[in-house]
Amino acid sequence: MRALLSEAAGGPETLKLGEVGDPAAGAGQVVVAVRACSINYPDVLIIEDRYQFRPERPFAPGGEIAGVVDSVGEGVTGWAPGDRVIGVVGHGGLAEKVAVDAEKLYRLPEGRSFAEGSALLLTYATTIHALLDRGHLKTGDSLLVLGAAGGVGLAAIELGKAYGARVVAAVSSDEKAAAARQAGADETIVYARAPFDKDQSRALADQFKAAGGKGGYDVIYDPVGGDYAEPALRSIGWEGRYLVVGFPAGIPRLPLNLTLLKSCDVCGVFWGAFAARDPQANATHIDTLFRLWSEGKINPRVTDVFAFEDGGNAIARMAARSAIGKLVVEVSR
Repeated sequence: MRALLSEAAGGPETLKLGEVGDPAAGAGQVVVAVRACSINYPDVLIIEDRYQFRPERPFAPGGEIAGVVDSVGEGVTGWAPGDRVIGVVGHGGLAEKVAVDAEKLYRLPEGRSFAEGSALLLTYATTIHALLDRGHLKTGDSLLVLGAAGGVGLAAIELGKAYGARVVAAVSSDEKAAAARQAGADETIVYARAPFDKDQSRALADQFKAAGGKGGYDVIYDPVGGDYAEPALRSIGWEGRYLVVGFPAGIPRLPLNLTLLKSCDVCGVFWGAFAARDPQANATHIDTLFRLWSEGKINPRVTDVFAFEDGGNAIARMAARSAIGKLVVEVSR
């Protein structure tokens, strides 16, 4: 089968389309014929050896797939060849077939495309865990979303609105602001590109505070990090919850005196570890996501679909932080 392989650490330009053997379904596993694989920021990190996990090379990146069951292993029940499925696989999705633990798969609803299905789980499951379990978001809360036009950012807008929050979306361009408003944001902020000096950092904090109002934000959702983090934290409200989701702009250093002055919490969000430690709670969240999807309250936005041969270009777009919504690679039809 064909796979887009990382043979040495490096950027997207190092990926090569090659032939590897077909996977076999082990006990408790399902082999999925991959139709679509969405691209997420961990795909940038994993090929550069900067992710939490370093697979043995050569390997195919691609952590989120949709496809059709090809075969099932010993002990698997509930799945049969031909079933349409979606799942999070960590890596290996940019290949024509991948072996997956059966418990990590979910049925793709009828009427939903493979591209849509591949764009649902990672961003929305991360976000619903972040907002509900870590951020304790409730109706009437004020929510600031950084990087609000990316996959997790748009998911945070939609889920924030679904749970009754007032959502302020912070983005880096007018085009991204339009996408955030389309997703339901009540207000948008267009910020400059980092790095910031002290005056620029203070000005950004003032922007965040003005949009947040006198009480500040109850929850801040930060999948960006870098120089954006401290100005955002300065705008948090009393006993607010600051959600640390990712660091494409760099790992920030926060002045901890702010947490004392605001009596606020800085909360890490590691969805993969949460899902492994509490699979039942994660499954409940995913059931909720399917319900919200069927009700039209969330809708994965796929803005570009790349041919399999161009999968490296999709990862390059993600690395450049220029994508709006989700990027999907069509592996096969």
